[in-house]
Amino acid sequence: MKKTPPAPSLLAVCPGDDLSRGPAGELAEELDLPLLPLSTDPRRCTSARAVLLVYVNGIALQLTGKQAPGPVSVDFGESTMRHRRGAGHNELLGRAVGIGKKDGLRVFDATAGLGRDSFVLADLGAQVTLCERHPVVAAMLRSGLQLAQSSTDPWLAGAAARMTLVASDAMELPAEQLQDFDVIYLDPMFRQRDQRAAVKKEMALFQFLLQEEPDSNEDLLHWALASPVARVVVKRPPRAASLADVKPSHSIKGKAVRYDVHVLSGLN
Repeated sequence: MKKTPPAPSLLAVCPGDDLSRGPAGELAEELDLPLLPLSTDPRRCTSARAVLLVYVNGIALQLTGKQAPGPVSVDFGESTMRHRRGAGHNELLGRAVGIGKKDGLRVFDATAGLGRDSFVLADLGAQVTLCERHPVVAAMLRSGLQLAQSSTDPWLAGAAARMTLVASDAMELPAEQLQDFDVIYLDPMFRQRDQRAAVKKEMALFQFLLQEEPDSNEDLLHWALASPVARVVVKRPPRAASLADVKPSHSIKGKAVRYDVHVLSGLN
C-alpha cells in the first residue's frame, strides 16, 4: 500500500548560511516552528508552505514552490526606502500625523506590517512605536530594526534610533501604555493597484500569513478612537469608503493613497 506523504506545515525556519545555524535554531524554538536543513531550496521545498530564512545580515520570508515570488525582508536601508525620503506622499503622511505641530511627536503604529511608514515617520523626526501582532512579522521587524540601529550610516541609524517595537496585539495593551502617545496610526491591509513585483509579492505574503485571522479592522478603529490620544490617522485607498463608515475630521488625499484624520484633541 502506497504511503501518503505528510501534509506540509504552514511555516518552517531554515538557516540561509552556515553561520546562521545557531540563530535559526533559536528562532525556530521561539516561534515553535520546524527547523529545516541548511541546503533546503524554498522553490523545491515540499515540507512547508513558507520558509523563514535566517542569514547573518537578517531574516526573510519566502513562499515555497516553483512559481512562488521571491523572499520578503525588512531592510530600512534599501534603495526604495532612501528614494522615499524625497517622495511627495511622505509630506502627506507627515501632515496627517501632525509633524511640525509638536516637538517630539510620539506616534503609535498599531498595524506596523513591514514598518515602512513607521520608518518614514521616524525619519521625519517622530518617536515611533511599532506594534505588530503576528509573531513572524514581528521577528522580521526586530531583525530589520537591529540591523538599522547598528548601521554605520548616520541617517539610517539615526532614524532607527527613534523606533521601538512591541510584539503584541494593539487592542490587548492596557490603556495606560498609550497615555504618552499623541497619535495612533492605522494602515489596514488593502489591495493596491500597483502591480510592481515587489508590491505583489508582499501582498501574497500577508494574505498567506493572515489567511486564518479574522478581519478586525473596524474593531481596531473603534479601539483607537477610544484611546487617550490627540488624533487617529487611517491610511485608505483614494476612493474607498471611510473605515467602519466613521467620518473623519478631514482627509489628506494623494494620487495613490488617502489619509483620514480623526482629530480628538489638540496636539500640545
